[in-house]
Amino acid sequence: MRAMTFKALLLDQTDDAVSAGITELEDERLPTGDVTVAVEYSSLNYKDGMILSGIGRLVRDYPHVPGIDLAGTVESSTDDRYQPGDRVALTGWRVGETHWGGYAQKARLNGDWLVPVPDGLTTRQAMAVGTAGFTAMQAILALEGNGLTAGPDQPLLVTGASGGVGGSAVLWGGLLGHHVVASTGRLENRADLEALGAAEVIDRSELAENPSRPLLGERWAGCVDAVGGDTLAHVLTEMAYGGSVAACGLSGGNGLSTTVIPFLLRGVSLLGIDSVMCPRDHRAMVWNRIAEVVDADKLDDLTGEVALADVAELAPEILAGKVRGRVVVDCR
Repeated sequence: MRAMTFKALLLDQTDDAVSAGITELEDERLPTGDVTVAVEYSSLNYKDGMILSGIGRLVRDYPHVPGIDLAGTVESSTDDRYQPGDRVALTGWRVGETHWGGYAQKARLNGDWLVPVPDGLTTRQAMAVGTAGFTAMQAILALEGNGLTAGPDQPLLVTGASGGVGGSAVLWGGLLGHHVVASTGRLENRADLEALGAAEVIDRSELAENPSRPLLGERWAGCVDAVGGDTLAHVLTEMAYGGSVAACGLSGGNGLSTTVIPFLLRGVSLLGIDSVMCPRDHRAMVWNRIAEVVDADKLDDLTGEVALADVAELAPEILAGKVRGRVVVDCR
């Protein structure tokens, strides 16, 4: 009997140098898991760029199939929750890092990691949302759960708005009726951010100065911070009384130089957003909310597509900030 095979982008390491190439593998090479998925789409995220470039030791065991998210249809399952033909998506759980990920025609996974793709979303659209869009919606829902309401009197700041999470937060915030203020280091993207849903666009330099006082004027009712570091420290000094910051990015560093004053005197809440080990029920709720509000036309405008064979070539560009919007990877 002929062995079943599939194509994958296989990452290998030789003398600390990482290389990637399309390889045909037999199904028996797949890792253990309850559900085998015929992968249709994945996406290209900043973390994928790091992994493909061998930066940060995010992958320890080689050879390895990267790709931190995926969507497709169930091929076979020993998990009663999934039947062949079911449409499923996965974000988080460190696939593409400690477990083979989405840059392949097949993946074998733990059923607890998967969620059904909600009605109203295709598998391609699910990956146009991807880990970045999922994280952004998770952040906004956390802010709303902590009291943020829609409208011009409750400005929602989004830092790193030209990035994947930031751009998605601008999109979801606008669709949910929030007055979104997008902070970016690329003011040439102003029109794009306004088209996504930003009511205002500001230069990130406004949030870069080291504040002279622990509290400045109250500017923001809520913030999705996709940067961290000094930007987050500055934002905390400008939060309105009872405001919340949903922190989900570390591009500005994982250090935080601040005081307790914003938390004590203004009752500011700092909400940590972890899209990796997010419980399955909560994960499904976030996906269902995305399906309820998604604007397919705007999502398509935000999304480009690349073939699986070409994805490795984009890694340096995404690390250099040259890739705009979302990039879907066609794995079929």
